[in-house]
Amino acid sequence: MGRRYDTISFLSDYGTDDEFVGVVKSVIRDLAPHVSVIDLTHGIAPFDVRAGSLALARSISYVASGVIVAVVDPGVGTDRRGIAIEVAGGEGVLVGPDNGVLAPAVAMAGGAGRAVSLTNADYQLEAPGATFDGRDIFAPAAAHLCNGVDLLELGDAVEADVLFPGMVPLPQVDESTAIAQALWTDRFGNVQLNVGPDDIPSTFGDTLEIRISAPSHATGGTTRVARRVTSFADVDTGAVGLVTDSNGMLAVVMNQRSAAEELGIDDGDQVVISPLDDDAASVAEIPVVSVDLTSR
Repeated sequence: MGRRYDTISFLSDYGTDDEFVGVVKSVIRDLAPHVSVIDLTHGIAPFDVRAGSLALARSISYVASGVIVAVVDPGVGTDRRGIAIEVAGGEGVLVGPDNGVLAPAVAMAGGAGRAVSLTNADYQLEAPGATFDGRDIFAPAAAHLCNGVDLLELGDAVEADVLFPGMVPLPQVDESTAIAQALWTDRFGNVQLNVGPDDIPSTFGDTLEIRISAPSHATGGTTRVARRVTSFADVDTGAVGLVTDSNGMLAVVMNQRSAAEELGIDDGDQVVISPLDDDAASVAEIPVVSVDLTSR
């Protein structure tokens, strides 16, 4: 027998209009009645593995010990694997498709320990079709783990270095320019960037120029002055601020208004930050790096 857990944290792109979330939670309840299920979010845009992986990575440091089920799975029904990955010396297990949705969270939790491909049908539901692995594979795997079934009973062991990596955009910073990317927009319209407050050289000062490269918009983007502040209330009405958000990243914000809407920023857009009196820097490609799943 393995370690028992009493909490499952659940993230998906299922939404709440259909019965999918409720069915997954009912399967868990039937197999492991002692377990509490925490809904992290089911509002990930359909098929958006990148957004799901970033939401999970933002959450991982705060979720309760136990099992995490993350399902954003445009490849359901194909030969992509279902996986379970142990992290933090068994303090948690992440369950979901092997498509990169788990990778950034695994890396933030210190890297993968044991990992398996979910191939043992004894710990799955009989599936009438191959399009609902959340119900038929991931929920049963999570419930059985909570009941004390050892990870290696769920399927074939796999090495962390053969798991599908997540792709994390990196900022490009020099003494005159920081080229960042819009990672995520919250429901208030605050736009998180992939750059931390310490990544911006102190020589830039607190009043900066930001240029949004948004080719999807008719204008091609916009340029604004932004002031570094510590709270939303510090931003003057109609002005733009850069605040360190609850995840420790810089975010483009406005006071009680949507910065994303007013500035025309979409997730994935490039945001160039420079000192106010600097000449505009040329827009460059943002490099990406594979997330290493090996233990550190």
